[in-house]
Amino acid sequence: MTLLAAAAVGYLLGSIPFGLLVTRLAGLGDIRRIGSGNIGATNVLRTGSKGAAALTLLLDLAKGWAAVRVGQAWGGEAALAAAGCVVIGHTFPIWLGFRGGKGLATAFGVVIALAWPVAVAAGLVWLATALLLRYSSLAALAATVAAAGLAPVLADRAAAAVIAGIALLIILRHHANIRRLIAGTESRISFTKG
Repeated sequence: MTLLAAAAVGYLLGSIPFGLLVTRLAGLGDIRRIGSGNIGATNVLRTGSKGAAALTLLLDLAKGWAAVRVGQAWGGEAALAAAGCVVIGHTFPIWLGFRGGKGLATAFGVVIALAWPVAVAAGLVWLATALLLRYSSLAALAATVAAAGLAPVLADRAAAAVIAGIALLIILRHHANIRRLIAGTESRISFTKG
């Protein structure tokens, strides 16, 4: 029952669509009708509001971290159940017809809570890739692969397995981006708007 409760809490936390809520409260309209239509921070940045994008990023990260912390109150297995389900909740939120974000920021919050050295390394990979190549999706994929690769070395076996599962979900959620990267049509991050 505690595993089910942790999974439910994780999913419900994850399903809070902060990108949609932040853009609406900021008067920026429905984020699902802008850019890629995604509810994540990268698409919020396409509104031209760096503040809204930063707030979305922090809130999505925080819900990943919070889900693991709540789960930890019920034990290690419950924390892992919450960790997986918070990312699933973000990517497939019931409130939005199961059409959510791609899960990177929420997953980053999860990894901070489960194995912070993995999060630091993956964060540096994301930052370097984003600054050098200016592709948010490529940076996300590089950081995701780095996290999955480093987790067996820097985290315990169970946490590493959950991180690998989350990484696989994130990669699958980026299938359209991968196709555009290969075709050379993927949009770049703009650091000059807003």
